[in-house]
Amino acid sequence: MMKVFWALVTVVPLVASPALAQPAMLTNAQVRVEAASGNVARVFDARVAAAPAPAWIGYEVPIVEGDRFLCDWNGSGSRPAPTSVKLEGSDALYVLYRVDGRAVTRIRMLSEGCAIDAGGVPVTWITGVAASQSVTLLSRFTVADAPRRVADGALAALSMHADPSATTTLLGVARSGGTSHLRGQALFWVAQRAGERAAPAIAEAIERDPDTEVKKKAVFALSQLPRDEGVPRLIDVAEHHSNATVRRQAMFWLGQSKDPRALAFFERILLK
Repeated sequence: MMKVFWALVTVVPLVASPALAQPAMLTNAQVRVEAASGNVARVFDARVAAAPAPAWIGYEVPIVEGDRFLCDWNGSGSRPAPTSVKLEGSDALYVLYRVDGRAVTRIRMLSEGCAIDAGGVPVTWITGVAASQSVTLLSRFTVADAPRRVADGALAALSMHADPSATTTLLGVARSGGTSHLRGQALFWVAQRAGERAAPAIAEAIERDPDTEVKKKAVFALSQLPRDEGVPRLIDVAEHHSNATVRRQAMFWLGQSKDPRALAFFERILLK
């Protein structure tokens, strides 16, 4: 069984070993390494309960395919510099939870190769985390009473999980999330995954969600789909939806698309 230990990490980058399996560029941290041992929730909950002061908990899971560069995604607009960029995209997603007062206060996601400065606070790195268990853990924070910042981070992290259960979870929140904000954010990330299951869920929100703001976010989500799928759907909404605000939103995103089909639609409307 892997021994649990504490070590002070200096500002000199660490080189990860198979035994530690922590990020190679994690610096300025008091690192504790624990094995998930098939139950990441148990380890996670124990570390949260033991953190009255600021600390971080993190682990690695497979990331969705594509040219993913997530060193600059933190929801605040700041852009920390990467240490390396994989031209063919990253294989790993780092999910990091900030804990304070024995509660999660923030969730971040980073791709491998990012420089991570922990600011001198304790970091627990959990090894051997199954992607499906990560999805289950993150779904805890996509409920109505979760702090908005935490929920937003959880949804964003779910969108980058390669595991199919992440899509299922996002679709569930998009359809029946406890607040309009949750449903709108989930719709945005559903569109980023842009799988064959995304468009029907977005269309359902446009037609059935009772909140106009959610409908508007769903229209934006259509604009994020591949053009051959999104543009025709936007045209249909712009032409036929019963809500004038929703129609205007669809027209706005059609104008942003610069797609010839959008121009043809506007010509047809204006020349009637």
